[in-house]
Amino acid sequence: MAAAVRVLPASPNWYSSRCSDASGDGRLFGFAARHRVCLLDVGDASAPAFYGELIGHTDRISGFAFCQYPGQSSLCASSSDDGSVKIWETEGLAPVAEHGLHQNAISALHWSPLVKDLIVSGDEKGIVVCYWHNRSDSQQFFPEPRTIFCLTCSPHHENLVAIGYKDGMVVIIDISRKREVLHRLRGHDDEIHCLAWCPVPGEEKLPAWQDELQVAPSEEGEVPNGEVTQDTTTKKGCYLASGSKDQTIRIWSCTRGRSVMTLKLPPTKRRGGAVDPAVKERIWLTVHWPPGHSTEIVSSSFGGELLLWDLTQSGKRKWTLLGSSEGQNHSRIVFNLCSVKHQDKELLFSISMDRDVKCWDLSTLDCSWTMPSLGGFVYSLAFSPVDTGCLAIGVGDSMIRVWNTLSMNNIYDVKTFWQSIKSKVTALAWHPTKEGWLAFGTDDGKVGIFETFSSSAKNKPPQISSTYHKKTVYTLAWGPPTPPVSSGGEGEQPSVTLYSCAGEGIVFQHNPWKLNGEANDINKVIRDTNSIKHKLPARTEISWKPDGKLLALGNEDGSIEIFQAPNLKLLCTIQQHHKLINAIRWHHEHGSQPELSYLIASGSINATIYVHNLKSVVESTPESPLTITEPFRTLAGHTAKITSLSWSPHHEGRLVSACYDGTAQVWDVMKEEPLCNYRGHQGRLLSVQWSPVDSDAVYTGADDFSVHKWHISKQEHTRPPQGKKSIELEKKRSMQPKVKTKKKKKPIGKSPAKQDLSDAMNGDESAKEMLLEENGVSDHEGEKEAQEAELPDKVSMTVSKDTSSPAYDYSSFSLPKPFVTQKAIPVKKDPPKEKPTPDASLKKRKPRSILPFSTFMDHRSKDELHQDCLRLATCLKTKDNNEDVSPDLKDRIHLGLFADRASLHKMIDVEGKHHLENGHPELFQQLMLWKGDMKGVLQAAAERGELTDQLVAISPMVGYQAWVWTVEAFVKQLCFQEQYVKAASHLLSIHKVYEAVELLKVNHFYREAIVIAKARLRPEDPILRDLYTSWAALLEKDGHYSMAAKCYLGASSPYDAVKVLAKKGDATSLKTAAELALVSGEEELSATLSFRCAQDLLLSRNWVGAQEVLQQHKTLFGQRLVFCLNELLCKCLSERNPCDRKGLVPPCYHSWELNREASFFDMVIEVWQNVLGMDTTEQATCAREQLHSIEHPPSTSNTPPKQVLFRISHDLTLAALSYQTATWDEAVRSILGAVTRSYDAGNFTLMQEICSIILPEGCDNLRHKLDSTNSESMDACRSLEGFVAYKRLYDLWWNPPKDSLVLQKAVLDPVLCPSEQTALEKSYISGQSSSEETPDQTAVEMDENLCNTTEVHRCETESDSRTSSVDLVDRQSKLNGCEVLLSEEIAALQNTQRDIAEVQQILADMIRQHQQQRNNLQENTNGSTQESNLQQSSETESDKPCSDSSQMNCEDEIKEPVTLPELTKRLLKAKQKLAEFPDNLKVFPFPDVLECCLVLLHIGSQCPPELHEQALDLLRKHGSADIYKKAGRRFLT
Repeated sequence: MAAAVRVLPASPNWYSSRCSDASGDGRLFGFAARHRVCLLDVGDASAPAFYGELIGHTDRISGFAFCQYPGQSSLCASSSDDGSVKIWETEGLAPVAEHGLHQNAISALHWSPLVKDLIVSGDEKGIVVCYWHNRSDSQQFFPEPRTIFCLTCSPHHENLVAIGYKDGMVVIIDISRKREVLHRLRGHDDEIHCLAWCPVPGEEKLPAWQDELQVAPSEEGEVPNGEVTQDTTTKKGCYLASGSKDQTIRIWSCTRGRSVMTLKLPPTKRRGGAVDPAVKERIWLTVHWPPGHSTEIVSSSFGGELLLWDLTQSGKRKWTLLGSSEGQNHSRIVFNLCSVKHQDKELLFSISMDRDVKCWDLSTLDCSWTMPSLGGFVYSLAFSPVDTGCLAIGVGDSMIRVWNTLSMNNIYDVKTFWQSIKSKVTALAWHPTKEGWLAFGTDDGKVGIFETFSSSAKNKPPQISSTYHKKTVYTLAWGPPTPPVSSGGEGEQPSVTLYSCAGEGIVFQHNPWKLNGEANDINKVIRDTNSIKHKLPARTEISWKPDGKLLALGNEDGSIEIFQAPNLKLLCTIQQHHKLINAIRWHHEHGSQPELSYLIASGSINATIYVHNLKSVVESTPESPLTITEPFRTLAGHTAKITSLSWSPHHEGRLVSACYDGTAQVWDVMKEEPLCNYRGHQGRLLSVQWSPVDSDAVYTGADDFSVHKWHISKQEHTRPPQGKKSIELEKKRSMQPKVKTKKKKKPIGKSPAKQDLSDAMNGDESAKEMLLEENGVSDHEGEKEAQEAELPDKVSMTVSKDTSSPAYDYSSFSLPKPFVTQKAIPVKKDPPKEKPTPDASLKKRKPRSILPFSTFMDHRSKDELHQDCLRLATCLKTKDNNEDVSPDLKDRIHLGLFADRASLHKMIDVEGKHHLENGHPELFQQLMLWKGDMKGVLQAAAERGELTDQLVAISPMVGYQAWVWTVEAFVKQLCFQEQYVKAASHLLSIHKVYEAVELLKVNHFYREAIVIAKARLRPEDPILRDLYTSWAALLEKDGHYSMAAKCYLGASSPYDAVKVLAKKGDATSLKTAAELALVSGEEELSATLSFRCAQDLLLSRNWVGAQEVLQQHKTLFGQRLVFCLNELLCKCLSERNPCDRKGLVPPCYHSWELNREASFFDMVIEVWQNVLGMDTTEQATCAREQLHSIEHPPSTSNTPPKQVLFRISHDLTLAALSYQTATWDEAVRSILGAVTRSYDAGNFTLMQEICSIILPEGCDNLRHKLDSTNSESMDACRSLEGFVAYKRLYDLWWNPPKDSLVLQKAVLDPVLCPSEQTALEKSYISGQSSSEETPDQTAVEMDENLCNTTEVHRCETESDSRTSSVDLVDRQSKLNGCEVLLSEEIAALQNTQRDIAEVQQILADMIRQHQQQRNNLQENTNGSTQESNLQQSSETESDKPCSDSSQMNCEDEIKEPVTLPELTKRLLKAKQKLAEFPDNLKVFPFPDVLECCLVLLHIGSQCPPELHEQALDLLRKHGSADIYKKAGRRFLT
């Protein structure tokens, strides 16, 4: 096969570190273009020649390198994103070997210059593969887990490879030793774009650098990472240059492993680069170290400039710009550089983003030649009729190339135009007479004109027509003006105007003198001239006969219409193709046979080309247009759609066609004979032009991004390829009708217009979206496809074309198999996929058709439909003759659609009946609405409860009253369906706000009701308050307190809000409620709640929180003092008796500084003054008054311990305040209050501790300070002394000296419970001693037996710890101090009180028994239900007394019957006796005197004899009660 003579190839790939290279013998230069490698023959220094392409990869090629080994220069290697590395032989353009060892995208490749069969490649995950192709051996390395950007094998050491990474790291590895990294060179901080080794080994060549080497260590601070091997070559070392995105070039020393020089890119001036300023491009810094210039480096710079750096220059680095004269430089960034020795010159090749390949002479630094390339599909070719040999090329990379093909000194003399295009260039047309005027059309519908000839053309933007097409411009043609442009006088109109035809099917006429004016749609003129009423077809192609007399329009339905200028009278229609017309060309005028100028050739989506002869038609000028159905000649042979045609200007009846089958075909039209077939492209052909100067040369453009110039005489094939390809094509053809029917079936219930629309959606819209991306420029599949499916009936071809992806794999496309295979395959797969969807949608939609009956009737058999037409015509005819009679359609009701109104009403009624029967009232309603009977519909729907939003929405058309009535009916219906919110909205629509609010309220939609009321009513409307309060009540009932509080606040009653918040009663709620009350001005309420909250916090031992809550209120200052004292007291108690109970809430104390040396009261007062700020006596007095006003009830054994402690704290606070103000009488009374409170609560241990803390020294100090005349305070003091002595007495009894311990144990048992009080008290001691000291425990109920044992242990432990320190003498004096307890009168008083209590107890028991008997009587009448309850209650009643020890002791007595009068007598007697005692004895409590006597007797030998006597005496006198008799039996007998 003869290759093309000249080629404008596809553009080199961008952003690759090495995707171009020159062969070692200097003959070939290759670069990767998409997924092929383009080879240029550069043996002749003046100009390159296209050599061939390496085809085989299926994805973008990322790396390409020649073998530089002598004698192997025809071998090269490439790596691709398809994952493979291929080795090629350029002689036969064939692959030799390949491997697919990389799992990731390959980013760099190099052929080792020293090992002839070693190819090294690296990928994005950092894996390096070494492949020896002769022995198919390979090895993998993984020096760094980073993305590799470039790699280069050393020209001096066969095992060294330098690798550059994306993050700026450079690594040198030794491939002979696995995992050996010789150096990690750090210095760059961005992508490494290129690495180049110095062509000369050794590192002592450049004296100018020595000075910098001395500085290097401090400057770089980098230690070489690898061990330097002792092999001499490595030792000699070599320099390595690196170029990085960080805009610097560094030169590294391999022996030292550090940078010896850094070159910073200079900010060079851009000299008129052809770049859209809007395009921001990244910098790419590639470097090349030319073999013949070891002291010079070439690098790229900003915006495409190349710099030559002289490394011998010290100081500021010297650089020279390549390409001194205008226009020599690249205009965009340069990606790759490589050089070859050529005779005596060294040539440098560069590839750039500006799509040029340039060759430079390094001796003169001038550009020797530039080879342009193309970055997109070649959509259009056009030769200038004025400037012969000037070829305009429209490309998908949004640029126009104008190639002067006749240039002598530069065979690739190409100018590029890009301004204002911004889209694929799909159509071109030169002005017939004006030099350099080039019209262009683009993919986005833009039409404009460039002036290509002016010297400033490079920068002059085009004129753009203000009228845009909606879709891709298909064709442009210059032709004579037609109305309205032609209506002006001579000289007022241009000689030719520009016609554009585009994807939406419209042809515009643009006036080139007034491009900013409105363009005209020529269909208007055609309609007027030919008085056409019917719809005109969509236009797809336009061609003027060269003499300007006739216009041919190709249409989307395959017809071609011929019009006569200037008024566009329709002469004839050619009905031949039946498929969208792609190309129409008139034969030229200048032949020897003038009749040939009437030949018109046309090509369409059908593969056949037809030629018609219009001579007879034109000459006869018929009255009415003719239809031509017979072609003059038929050219068959292509197997895919025809995209472009061109007549030979040198021959007669010689035509060349471009086709999607990948070939161009030359025909002898008169003989219908194929002459020659060109198969040099690697894709589908899109455009063709016959050379205007060389009768043997043809130019073709294809979607392989290239333009080929080829010679007809050199081609070996005469006809388009057949064989396997055409069989597949037949298959494809046979499949198409099926596809069509499937598509057609789809919209059954739709109107035809809808159907076309849907086809367009399924079909070719997608074509627009399928772009081919290359080098950052996208490309459409091209030509007229974007339109085809948007017009009806083009379904089949749409599918066949668009289901396949345009980025198709051209590479597997070898020459004998043109493109159609790939196209045909997807067609088979696709229709089945599409099939289910239409069916599914069909099932769903069937009932939704509003006129199903008539639709169905219109889909019957053909015969029936024909009958319909006849019947209808007959009826209409009779109607015309007799206007009053409605046509009788008999059973064909559905024809009412085409007859008069009465018939239509009948049809509507029938359809409506169908809908109601099938349960589709909404469709019936819609029909009635169409008919105009709305009122009836509304009433019927309201009665049946079938009103809908839609009906309500359209009810106003009946009138206001009807609308209001409908809304009310709908509201009732909605309420019935429980859609209250929606109902309320509808009520609002008729301004019934109160009703809407009431409706929501009744149904508990308070939130919504409030929104409406607040939005619509006056703020003071009582409804609003009512809503809030009723909602709040409901919320409160359900326990949503905070929400209820919000409601009360909304209703502006903050008091209720506070109350409801406090209802939950937990600390946080109380705190919030208190704050809320404060905000609302309810001071008193706030204080109460704060206090409650503080008490709550106290229970959880959080004193800090409690103080925070209290400090907001002045009125609670006294309580703050109480809490403060309580905290300190608890601290003291827990320190004295550390508790080891687990799982307690840790207490939250303040971190106050305490004066531990001072007495307890002093310590407390100090904290009050320092922390709480109690400085003045007024404050103290005020606090005392606050606290005095609070009365705490007396404590009992059931009061919770923490509460007892809190009340004690209250008493002690008063005491402390009195202490501070030195009112001692008060102080004594308060302390006594605290002590007796703990005594009453039965918590002896607590009483002990409090006495110890408050009165560590006893009461003597206090007594001295009292006013001795005040008898009351003296009594109080005596009482207090009694309790202190009582505590001391027990201390002495429980802590005997060690030797008497054993005896003690024996003595203990018989005396269990000296009195009722002690019994209680002891159970508390045993069960709760620990819990009281750490005031958090709840009481532990203890059994009596437990009580004893615990007590024994307690005696042991305590005595152990304490006896040692207490000597006997001391004990004696202390016991003498207890004398105060043995008071005769108090013993008598207590005895009397006991008698009274005993009598009262017996009375209570009698009453209880009496009640029980009465209940039993009742129960016999009431039946057994209450029996069980009674048993329970009686059990519990009887349990209670038993648990009380005194009760057990009195049981014997209760059994003896005692009469009521006797009892009353006893009681009276006792009370009289009590009255005889002086009052001052009764005011203050005192410990049980007899109990103290018993204890003293128990102490035994240690007790002083006079005390012993006194105790016995008292027992005898007053121990009449049973319990004392028992207890004292031992001592009294």
